[in-house]
Amino acid sequence: MLSLAVLGLVPGSAAAAEVLQVRSPSLLQVGDSNRTYTVELACMAPIEGERDQALAWLRQQLPRRSRVNLRPIGNHDGILVARVQKLGAPDDVSRGLIAAGFAEPVVEHASCL
Repeated sequence: MLSLAVLGLVPGSAAAAEVLQVRSPSLLQVGDSNRTYTVELACMAPIEGERDQALAWLRQQLPRRSRVNLRPIGNHDGILVARVQKLGAPDDVSRGLIAAGFAEPVVEHASCL
């Protein structure tokens, strides 16, 4: 199981990373120094009928090599769960997907409130 300690990330802290690939409306492949790992977007669930539009929106917002801050809140089946914010953007991408109508809010952690 992948732990936050292995990643060197502490919940609540921000660490810059680079988007390598948008794998789905809720999963990113990111790189940080010499590591790559999968990140699940926290606090939202894609709406089933909107998955293609959500994926296109997310790829537009986070093109390859976009720099992002990760705010980990935990892990799920060995995958880091984090709030993800593009550097210079006013809000995290989960909130953007929700505002665009492509996802629903999910309160899975206190930081999701």
